[in-house]
Amino acid sequence: MYTLHIANKNYSSWSLRPWLVLRELQIPFIEQLVPFHSQADWAAFRRLSPNGKVPCLVDGSTTVWESLAIVEYLAERHPGVWPEEAVARAWARSAAAEMHAGFGELRNRCSMNCGIRVQLHSITAALIADLNRLSALWHDGLSRFGGPFLAGPAFSAVDAFFAPVAFRIQTYGLELDAASQAYVTGMLERDCLRSWYDAGLRETFRDAPHEAEIAQFGRITQDLRANAAPPAH
Repeated sequence: MYTLHIANKNYSSWSLRPWLVLRELQIPFIEQLVPFHSQADWAAFRRLSPNGKVPCLVDGSTTVWESLAIVEYLAERHPGVWPEEAVARAWARSAAAEMHAGFGELRNRCSMNCGIRVQLHSITAALIADLNRLSALWHDGLSRFGGPFLAGPAFSAVDAFFAPVAFRIQTYGLELDAASQAYVTGMLERDCLRSWYDAGLRETFRDAPHEAEIAQFGRITQDLRANAAPPAH
């Protein structure tokens, strides 16, 4: 059975992607948490993972790191990771690769933090450009392949790659067109994402670098996490 090493669910967008593929496709795996705050756990993990980062998939004597590589490894062994139809599959792979490498302003200004709601200090031109590209990309996939998922009627890895964006839209109250917002709502209502979200809310650990990013770019208006302190006014 696979073992997937992930970090804290409230913060770790990269961990979410292969985890969601495994859960949605009902592929059995063991989930191994490597908490951000545990130096001992991370020291041991670095001896396992070549780049010392999560996610990392272990399959017997084979170790696969980086979310996109993990998804491709799974696709070689399990149907449904990518769309069956060739055109949809090519589009899905391209869109996932764009997400893997792009949308820098969205990543940096709106880091994943599932359990809070944030009012940004400003909406930059670069963030607007990322959101416009996101809407255009999603609209292309939904209209071309008929939805309700980005590459057709069934969930695939491209939806997993954009799942952290759905959490970011919710956390920061970012505005999208109606079709894109409907896609976000549908994703957030899925049982697997609800499970990830609920687990993230139950985490009591706060990672200082992630929390500092929030303070740099915005103000917390609501904290839904366990043991949350009242938001500053």
